[in-house]
Amino acid sequence: MKAFPEHLLADGRHHAGDARWQQWLFIIIFKTHTAAGKLFDVLLIIAILASVLTLMLSTVNQFNFRYATWFYYLEWGFTLLFTLEYMLRLACVKTRRTYARSFYGIVDLLAILPSYLELFIHGASYLLIIRIIRILRIFRILKLTRYVGEADALMEALHASRRKIMVFIYAVFILVVVCGSIMYLVEGEEHGFTSIPASVYWAVVTLTTVGYGDIAPQTPLGQAIASLVMIMGYGIIAVPTGIFAAELGQVMGQRRPAIKICPQCEITGHDADAIYCRVCGSNLNPPDTQ
Repeated sequence: MKAFPEHLLADGRHHAGDARWQQWLFIIIFKTHTAAGKLFDVLLIIAILASVLTLMLSTVNQFNFRYATWFYYLEWGFTLLFTLEYMLRLACVKTRRTYARSFYGIVDLLAILPSYLELFIHGASYLLIIRIIRILRIFRILKLTRYVGEADALMEALHASRRKIMVFIYAVFILVVVCGSIMYLVEGEEHGFTSIPASVYWAVVTLTTVGYGDIAPQTPLGQAIASLVMIMGYGIIAVPTGIFAAELGQVMGQRRPAIKICPQCEITGHDADAIYCRVCGSNLNPPDTQ
């Protein structure tokens, strides 16, 4: 994902000393190409993974029974750490409201909010709510999306292919309704197809090649229809994959920098911003091509 916009760095309204430490903090937190920024990202990724692992292990009874106190202190340690990170991010940006309302700002808030909400919810009647709030901590895993370098390319490809995929999903919806209705007429209630919705459920399970087996056709005609639905399922699964792959290839092709060719030795593989050939030293941008 793209880093937070640099123009949101603290402006000149602060004192010079404040601006210097805010700029230094901004570089460490948001500039991943620097050594300090890379170290910050690595440590934060480790903390995110450790916090999610702690939450998952705390739901295992044998672990929670033996290490409940450790889980409690670890959870609050991660909460305080992510709270500090969130406050530092707000401190080094110019428009705090913009960051707080951004995707990453909301994710950072979700990473710490459940722990604090749990402090204000008491009583046995609220145990279910507390359990839901605790599970919300799993959304800390979303904090990792900022470190996936090509996540923006994937999102762009998904956005470009959304109309084709929606049409495909609409076609599949019609297909499962038709197949389910036919199976309801062919098999009937005595073979488990008690209603059209139940038959549509069977069609979805069969078309996706999951095959739970809780509902199965018994008549020869029903089995023949089921066989056709299974075969169609293999072809249908490949359709959205092909649509997304085509869009992703187009997006990556647009992002890939042009490779220059030396006009003298015709050697390829130069970077887009290269000026001279890496083999013969010739100018890659002769006056007639500039």
